[in-house]
Amino acid sequence: MKNYLIIGGSSGIGKATAELLSSEGHQVTATYNQKATESSKVNYIFLNVDEDLDQLKIPDVLDGLVYCPGAIDLKPFSRIKPESFLEDFQLQVLGAIKVLQKAEKALKASQSASVVLFSTVAVQHGFNFHTKVSTSKGAIEGLVRALAAEWSPKVRVNAIAPSLTDTPLAAKLLSTDEKKEANAQRHPLKKIGAAHDIAHMVQFLLSEKSGWITGQVYAVDGGMSSLKV
Repeated sequence: MKNYLIIGGSSGIGKATAELLSSEGHQVTATYNQKATESSKVNYIFLNVDEDLDQLKIPDVLDGLVYCPGAIDLKPFSRIKPESFLEDFQLQVLGAIKVLQKAEKALKASQSASVVLFSTVAVQHGFNFHTKVSTSKGAIEGLVRALAAEWSPKVRVNAIAPSLTDTPLAAKLLSTDEKKEANAQRHPLKKIGAAHDIAHMVQFLLSEKSGWITGQVYAVDGGMSSLKV
């Protein structure tokens, strides 16, 4: 049994990951922010990453950490205020940095610790109206590679770059059957990703099956980033 911490584990990919890991018998602590969450298998606690993290209690040994908080705000570049870029950066990048710094000692106390962060297909592929999310997630990719080098060999650090996934975060983009079908057709596999598709990749990157992998950003995107069909 291992100790895992999932920041943003009350919905979408975070919740699917928490459920998957707890079903394997691991000790899973997951945080929520807006909606209180209860589970018989997952220990849910409140956390606002924009505030002081004193309330976040880290066990002495932490085998894996997953940082899931994110936002999808698609607008033309000219309509995005600089302050909005900063707010997004604080949530997606500085939030992860603060949690990682707080958890560093516990992660390094593990025999095989692993960190999983999230990027997006839009960083490497380039999409209209994605400047805000791509700016933050591009920083995450840089963080992953630099931190993987610095924390090697004690802690592995990797990221997943999904395409559009059917989660509450993407609800506005998938609010009708027509929108879902149109987005599905943009992918070579002709379907939209589900939370469990990404959760299984998180599970792999946390496990010892990926013990020789670090500093990588994996596209889990229905072929979006590499195929034209």
